[in-house]
Amino acid sequence: MNEVLNTPLITVENLVKHYGGRRGPISWATGKPPINIRALNGVSFEVRRGETLGLIGESGCGKSTLGRALLRLHEPTSGRVVFDGTEVTALKPDALKAMRRHMQIIFQDPYASLNPRRTVADIIGLPLMLHGLAANRREMRDKVAAIMDKVGLKTNHLDRYPHQFSGGQRQRIGIARALISNPQFIVCDEPVSALDVSIQAQIIELLTGLKRDMGLTYLFVSHDISVIGYLSDRVAVMYLGEIVEMGPVETVLSNPRHPYTQSLMSAVPDVDHPGKHQRVRLTGDLPSPQSPPPGCKFHTRCPLATDLCRIEAPPRHDLGDGHTASCHLINDNVSILR
Repeated sequence: MNEVLNTPLITVENLVKHYGGRRGPISWATGKPPINIRALNGVSFEVRRGETLGLIGESGCGKSTLGRALLRLHEPTSGRVVFDGTEVTALKPDALKAMRRHMQIIFQDPYASLNPRRTVADIIGLPLMLHGLAANRREMRDKVAAIMDKVGLKTNHLDRYPHQFSGGQRQRIGIARALISNPQFIVCDEPVSALDVSIQAQIIELLTGLKRDMGLTYLFVSHDISVIGYLSDRVAVMYLGEIVEMGPVETVLSNPRHPYTQSLMSAVPDVDHPGKHQRVRLTGDLPSPQSPPPGCKFHTRCPLATDLCRIEAPPRHDLGDGHTASCHLINDNVSILR
């Protein structure tokens, strides 16, 4: 890995995000404590300059919350996010607004994220006007046309509305809006999960080319291991608001050490060796983030869980070459795949 990829662009330290905390009518009437959703529980990691960090896990594990908390679209409860030497979590509103031109997001739903009452020119060009990057409307339209051409949209469709485009075209509009302010870092929040498979491939290739041509850094959120494996330089595996394993994508996907990562990998069909493929089916559902279990959060579903797992949170073990995993049984080199 070259020197550029070893330089942190984003540093996240002990990031916590809890929702709720206020008592509603039912809480007052019953005397029960207020509901508190623990979406993120002390997450720490780095995103290196010029890389794609894949973030994977089940629905409800906190992936999207983490991506939005980095940009302060969701205000963190505690912890620090540092972008290129500036602590984003400490910025005042005006400074945060200026910082956001360098940190953008591509949303999952390519229709719900676009204002149906605005034309494509206004949707994509809005960041230019907000950040003073266009002197007038003509310059704005010229820049919008240029970025539309870059993402594969026809420039004579500037005055069309979102409903006049297909799902793949709408996602290209969302990508163009994220790129128009020339950012350094983009959170890709499951940008292909709502698209047909053939369109997914086109968008993935587009994002790959844009990263190369514009020197972008991605946090790519997905539940699709194959997409993460294709796009990412490193991968972080999330479970119930915590990162349980992290490392180079080839290492983690070929030799997963955490039982949860092993279960995710077992769910990927092996078309080359169908008879040898072992599928590990976890019992139970993802625990509620309102009352996460003590100790290792995965112990309620892990077939290898011990008494220690049920009472004590595991430390993060350094496995070498940037590969880490949080499991009490790492040193025993056990696997649920055997």
